[in-house]
Amino acid sequence: MEPLGVCKLEAEEQAMLAGEAGPAAKLAMRILARLAPVYGADHLLQVTRAHVDGCIYAGQAGLDYAERLVELGGRVSVPTSLNVVSLDRVDWRRLGIPEPYADRARRLAEAYLSMGARSTFTCAPYQTDAAPSFGEQIAWSESNAVAFANSVIGARSNRYGDYLDIACAITGRVPAAGLHLDEPRLGTLLIDLRPLPSGLAERDDFWPVLGYLIGSLAGEDVPVVRGLDVRPTEDQLKSLAAAAATSGSVAMFHLVGITPEAMTEDVAFGGRPPRTTQRIGLEDLRRIRAELRTARTDKVDLVAFGSPHCSLAECRAIAGLVAGRNAAPGVRVFVTTGRAVRDLLGRSGDLAALESFGASVVADTCIVVSPPLVPSGARTLMTNSAKYAHYGPGILGVDAVFGSTEACIESAIAGRVIEDEGPWAR
Repeated sequence: MEPLGVCKLEAEEQAMLAGEAGPAAKLAMRILARLAPVYGADHLLQVTRAHVDGCIYAGQAGLDYAERLVELGGRVSVPTSLNVVSLDRVDWRRLGIPEPYADRARRLAEAYLSMGARSTFTCAPYQTDAAPSFGEQIAWSESNAVAFANSVIGARSNRYGDYLDIACAITGRVPAAGLHLDEPRLGTLLIDLRPLPSGLAERDDFWPVLGYLIGSLAGEDVPVVRGLDVRPTEDQLKSLAAAAATSGSVAMFHLVGITPEAMTEDVAFGGRPPRTTQRIGLEDLRRIRAELRTARTDKVDLVAFGSPHCSLAECRAIAGLVAGRNAAPGVRVFVTTGRAVRDLLGRSGDLAALESFGASVVADTCIVVSPPLVPSGARTLMTNSAKYAHYGPGILGVDAVFGSTEACIESAIAGRVIEDEGPWAR
């Protein structure tokens, strides 16, 4: 095994390492200087914004780390948004979160806020005013956000893990490697999509399935998808990015003629032929869709929307579908979203429609990072999110059923799985 290289630091970075910007910046720069060679970098790059995932409560160590940075005088040096935290910061008592758990989750959130981060508390920062612009160098964590920022916006970030993310935010630096550079952003895997039944690609449940398939095929490659003849919405691209980053380690993908660095196939590959080609069609997508169901029963205990967080448009669409209707007794329904979206729903009357249906509209968090939200007796989760379906069995201990938004709502009303096959059956 070859020894790791040395990271060369500029004068300002050397000053941080020497402690001239304070002990927190010294620690953060020490971490970055040690890890940069692991990324294959011999120097650092400046970034203009950060998004921190370490605010999710995953144990005492993460809380100790954040509070230690606060004690050392830690402050972010670039605009920094925060990912979901492990409780609804307003309604946690009403939602039944145990107080000891809530206290630790609250302290963790407060630690990051006290370092100057913004109280965004969403896993979809690209749908807020924290969104970066094309070509912007950023330090983002949260897998779906990184995939969306790189692929759909054309900003530049690697997938930064918890605790390294805040080091990047404090120093305003990242390793000069990976997707921050030109070459690693070029496509290497061609995914050739065969013609699909009419209407399938217009459905919202198509995009998570396609994303989950892309992630399962990509490995370490940058996938380029050819053959899409529709113009997806931002929310559809969001669900694709989240699914691809869940089933695999995808941090960047190209959709020919759709995403900004793939206006043509030749541009996406940088004028080179793909290293590998995979041809996929309806049967492959059906297989992946079936894999997203682990439940062996049709009884539904839990229905969840919002991983990534539901946008205002998605929340309003759900509200329109449930207006004047009621979820079945014993079925718990969650719509998870950002605080700003929840506030807008309250002003428009859509929040009242959702709550009248029986849904809990939860802000700041989601059921995966706040497991106490899930009733202890719940066995089956139905969701329109490939991410929720993927993590439900392992993290929440519930079996999953994936379906369209409409199928999820009908299932919540019936208390059992209602299929919505449509073009999937052709």
